[in-house]
Amino acid sequence: MRTTLDFSPLSRSSVGFDHVFDLLDTASRLAPTDNWPPYDILRVDDNHYRITMSVAGFAPDEITVTHEPHLLVVRGEKAGEDKADYIYRGIAGRNFDRRFQLADYVTVTGANLANGLLAIDLVRELPEQMKPRRIEIQQAKALPPLEHHERAESGKQAA
Repeated sequence: MRTTLDFSPLSRSSVGFDHVFDLLDTASRLAPTDNWPPYDILRVDDNHYRITMSVAGFAPDEITVTHEPHLLVVRGEKAGEDKADYIYRGIAGRNFDRRFQLADYVTVTGANLANGLLAIDLVRELPEQMKPRRIEIQQAKALPPLEHHERAESGKQAA
């Protein structure tokens, strides 16, 4: 039994979260997908991640990694048809297309293939204006209270 979630109450009281609500809505509507090839997603630290995919039997030139805005696409396409006469075939060699939704400011920094595992490194690089910063509080001298007529005169001079 699948339950559909209604995000409209959240939309009424928030601004700029359209992308998040769209992702949640899309994820709730998706049918179960193919789980091949298997993969892990590792958080290395607060801003670094690694996706590791098991791609045994694929050569580096048979795999493409594409970084699009908010999307990482990993495709595997076997170069030719294997015409060998297998008695048993347990190692899957079929083509695949795996997509990962990426958050804002997440970029791919590299990919490597070793021992049948494709490792894709990602980093979240917030722009300087998005990073938290501490505001220094200055110690001001106490000012004498202004009289009503002094405030009115200072307002006329400024105009």
